[in-house]
Formats: sequence, structure tokens, C-alpha cells
Amino acid sequence: MIIELILALVAGCFFGIITGITPGLHINLVAAILFSLSAFLLQYTNVIVLGCFIIAMSITHTFSDFISATYLGAPSDETALAVMPAHRLLFKGMGHEAVKLATLGSFWCLVLTIALIPVLLFAVPWIFSVLKFWIPLILAAAMAFMVIRAPTADKKFWTFVVTLLSGIFGLVVFEVPNLKDPLLPMLSGLFGISMLLLSLKEKVNLPVQRTTENLVVKKKDFWKSMSASVFCGSLVSIFPGLGPAQSSAIAMQFVGKIEEHSYLILIGGINTVSMVLSLVTMLTIQKARNGSIAIVNELVQNVDFGIFITFVLISLIAGGIATFLTLSVSKFFSGIMNKINYSLLSLGIISFVALLVFIFSGLIGIFILLISTSIGLIANLTEINRSTCMACLLLPIILLGIL
Repeated sequence: MIIELILALVAGCFFGIITGITPGLHINLVAAILFSLSAFLLQYTNVIVLGCFIIAMSITHTFSDFISATYLGAPSDETALAVMPAHRLLFKGMGHEAVKLATLGSFWCLVLTIALIPVLLFAVPWIFSVLKFWIPLILAAAMAFMVIRAPTADKKFWTFVVTLLSGIFGLVVFEVPNLKDPLLPMLSGLFGISMLLLSLKEKVNLPVQRTTENLVVKKKDFWKSMSASVFCGSLVSIFPGLGPAQSSAIAMQFVGKIEEHSYLILIGGINTVSMVLSLVTMLTIQKARNGSIAIVNELVQNVDFGIFITFVLISLIAGGIATFLTLSVSKFFSGIMNKINYSLLSLGIISFVALLVFIFSGLIGIFILLISTSIGLIANLTEINRSTCMACLLLPIILLGIL
């Protein structure tokens, strides 16, 4: 059994790196495929081992998906808000530093969250019962704050316009019948392709990428980012409808002004926290808010405290392995970026994402991709805060909670 668990851990970490660096390949998809093959796989192993594989893959993915977000500009729903600051560092020759900051946030938030588990086991059920009716209000406040915090009247106007457009767009997209994976075309256009098109227009050339160790983050900002990551990442796992993207938007409205280094730590941490907290909610309130962890819950059926501890230990070890693998792969990417024509790379990523959208969502997905790219271009050209586009996810949840 121990040998099987070790093999599952190593294999999970390897596949987590693959899903992280491949644009559009999400762990939920891989976990769903494994679930469909579970009857066959369980002839050779057991549900605990299979669950450990999925958890190791999921934790590793929360580390490695910043590689594609940084170097390729291809966001997942978890990394959408990290694309702009990561790209600013990439265009300063500091792409590896951007990945390293997000990895730092992921690892230390993982450790902090696991350390808090004895408290969270008692706190999560109480928080869920007390705050579940307040989520729409919190999200509405976050959306209003997006507009209010804009520095000038002109920026306030365009922030309001993009917030309104994004919110209405999200409402329409989520009502499209039989649309598979609506987040792929919507977020890819808002945060990925719109930015890549601008880089093509401006004929951007990447500077020489370096892998320095000189990362300076103020201690105060570091702990502010860590605290916000743990708090907002917890919201994802406790409340239905919230995802890392929405919690990132909430965090950015209430954490105050922080430097982009601290910002990347914050975004990196949220994804990992939400994954670990899903294990806690799976045990305490019998609800797994994360897709891949929900599949683990379906496989195992009755998760007792012993199984829970096994999964937590697997998460911790996977986090350590993922840190090493992510930084190693990032250094490799950093080395080859200077040998690649960035314009051709951008065209390749745009084409690849469009193909994925067509495969998963058909022609309607392509239409959604075009509209979301247009809204993303408005946000880029007016130079407003890109988190404004997260209204496409916030407004539907607000109305769902109210109605």
C-alpha cells in the first residue's frame, strides 16, 4: 500500500505539471476522465490510491499553471488575474521571478493552511452556517468598490462600462443551453487573447530572460498577501458558486494597494488554499467545492478522519515536490523564450485556444470568445484595472444568491 501511494504521488505530480503548462487542459477534465475509467482502474488499485493521485495532481497544478499564464499568456480561471502582473515582469526579463513569486505564495499558503486545519475543522461548519447568506452582499460590495477605487472620473466611467458589459455578458453566457465549459472561451478572451492581440499589434519583442534570486517583498505586504490568500481561498471552499477567480477579485478589492510582487504571492496562494480547504469541507460539511476533489469524494464515498489525514499528508508532500518541479520547468521556459519568435508564439497560442474552444464548446464558444476578447480589449485600451472583467462571474452569483 505504501509503495502504491508513493507511485500515485509521483505520477500525480508529473501529470500536474503537464496539465499546468498545457493551455486549456484543466485538472477537472483529467479527473473526470479518471472517474469514467475508475471501474477499470480499480481492478488494479483501490480508491484511496486513485484519490491520492488526483489530489497530488491537483495540488501540483495549482503551482504549475502559473507557467503557462506567465510565459504563454494563456490563463485558466484560477490564474486569470495574474496574467497582467506576470506579463509585466516577463517584459522586464523577469518571467521566472513571476512564477517564483506565485510558487512562493502557493507553498507557504499550503503550509499555513495545513497548520490551521485543527482550527478549521471546527470553524468551517460555523462559518458556513453564519455567512452563507451574506455572500451576494460581499460580492456586490466588491463590484461597487471596483468602480469607486478607480483614480479618475474617466477611469471610473470606463470601469463602470466594462463592469456592466462583463456582468451582462456573464449572465447571458451562463444561460446558453448545452454549453460545455463556458469559462474557457469567456476567460480566455477577457484575459488571454485580448492581451496577446495587443502584443501582436505592438510587435513586442521579449527582453533577455534572467533567473535572478533577488526577490524583494516587504514583510508587511507578504503577510498581508498570505492572510488574504488564506481567507479568500477559504471562501471558495465554503460557499457554493465561488471559485478562485471570484475570490481573487474579492481579495484585490479589500486587500488594499500592494506591489505586484505581493500580488502574485496572493494569487498563487488562493488556488492552493482552496484546494486544501476542499478536503476540509469534504470531511466537515460533506461538500467538496472543487471539481477534482468532488470527484475524489465520489470515488471514496465515506471519507473518515484517517483517510482525510492521508490526503492532507499527500497534499503537503506534493506541494514540496511541485515547488521544485515548477521552478525547474520555469527555468527551462525562461531559457528557451529568447530563442522563440514571440509574435509567432502568440499566434500559436491564440490558434490553439481557439481550437480548444471549438472542440469543447463548438461555434457558439467561438462567438463567445470573440465577444469576450472585444471586452478585454476595451479594458486594455482604456488602461483600467483588469479585475473589472471578473464581473462576468460576480454578477451571476450575486443574482443567483438574491433570487
